[in-house]
Amino acid sequence: MSPTAPARPGLPGASGAIGHSAPAEPAAVSDLAKALQADAATLGWALPDAAAARLAAYRALLAKWNDTYNLTALRDPAQMRTQHLADCLAVVAPLRRHAAGRPLRILDVGSGGGLPGVVLAIVEPAWDVTCVDTVGKKAAFVRQVAAELGLPHLHAEHARVEALRAARPFDLITSRAFASLADFVRLTRPLLAPDGAWMAMKGKRPDEEIASLPPGVQVTAVEPLQVPGLDAERCLVWMRPAPTP
Repeated sequence: MSPTAPARPGLPGASGAIGHSAPAEPAAVSDLAKALQADAATLGWALPDAAAARLAAYRALLAKWNDTYNLTALRDPAQMRTQHLADCLAVVAPLRRHAAGRPLRILDVGSGGGLPGVVLAIVEPAWDVTCVDTVGKKAAFVRQVAAELGLPHLHAEHARVEALRAARPFDLITSRAFASLADFVRLTRPLLAPDGAWMAMKGKRPDEEIASLPPGVQVTAVEPLQVPGLDAERCLVWMRPAPTP
């Protein structure tokens, strides 16, 4: 299919994606887009109108296909905003500090319906984001989102991460409710660039998981997060390969 071919209804198969031009900019952002902009402002940064509109469109796609493809356990769109979109927006400022202006190459492991990978690709178009999941329909959904929302630097792989082969290693490997920290770093270590880092999104500070990390991995920071509208503990666990003696 040509990249400019019109989208056909429904999701593509696990091995394909539908070419689609970027959606026209709306005359005014939706109520959801405005709410997401307010969330970003609470977090200390400005979410542009175009990115807010794409995030709102992504939430609509997530809600539309969720019953059929089981993309997330949440069914209520309002909960999706807070527990998914705002939760992922909370990591943007820490990631920007980590990037220090560099265009990151990111692998999002166990991404499911694209959290946080799709959110990061929308907010920072210069970042190259690959979402990997073992469920083919979830990877196909992320490809559909990339096509419909005009996100050329968003990719999806249907694979077990330990079997994934990449042309280049990744600067940053992320996970959100994927596995224990020990399994996360063990399974993804071959995919991490020599000067790369892991960033795991967690709820409460996972001290037992940190204590179980394998030799050769060091925790550089455990960063608390406050998600707008969510009364629950959240943190980021930053890790790197330990320096060779």
